[in-house]
Amino acid sequence: MGLLDVLGGGGNKSGGMSPITMALLGLLAYRTYQGKGRLADMLGRNKTDDLGGGLSPTANKDGLGGLLGGLGGLLGGGAAGGMLSGGLKDLIDGLQANGQGDKARSWVGSGPNKEMSPAELEQGLGKERLGWLMEQTGLSKQDLLEGLSRELPGAVDRLTPEGHLPNEKEAERIAS
Repeated sequence: MGLLDVLGGGGNKSGGMSPITMALLGLLAYRTYQGKGRLADMLGRNKTDDLGGGLSPTANKDGLGGLLGGLGGLLGGGAAGGMLSGGLKDLIDGLQANGQGDKARSWVGSGPNKEMSPAELEQGLGKERLGWLMEQTGLSKQDLLEGLSRELPGAVDRLTPEGHLPNEKEAERIAS
C-alpha cells in the first residue's frame, strides 16, 4: 500500500488518477511546490536558491502541472514521509489560520469527523491555494470544493491513524 492508496484514489475508471485525488495530493505537496520545507530543499525548489526556486504552476500541463512528475518515485520512498508530515501540518495550520481549525482538528483526532461545507473549505484554504489547485487539476472552483469537502475529512483521518499529525518517521510508515 502506498500514499495514493491511503488517499483512496490510486486510479479511476479510465485508469488514471482522479482529479480529486490529484487535488488531495496537491494539497499535501503545496508547501513543497511553493518552495518551502525540507522536501523543497531536497528537490532543489527552495525559494532561496540561485534559480529563483518554486515551480511555475504552468511549467507542465500533464494534468497536475508537473507535480506528479516532479515528485516521481518519492511518493513510494522515504521522502513521501516528509511531504506527508509537512503537508498535513501546513494544511491543518492553514485551515486553522482561516477560521476552520475546529473542524480540521476533528479530522486528525480520534472522534467523529466534522463536515466542512464547500464555502467553509474555500475560506479555510484561502484564495492563493485554491487558485493553485484549480490551475493544477483543471477543475472548476465548484467541482474542486465539492470534491474536497467530500473527500478531505476522510483522507486526513486515514493519514492520521494515531489521532495526531504524524512525524516524518510515522508518515513514512503510513505512506509505504
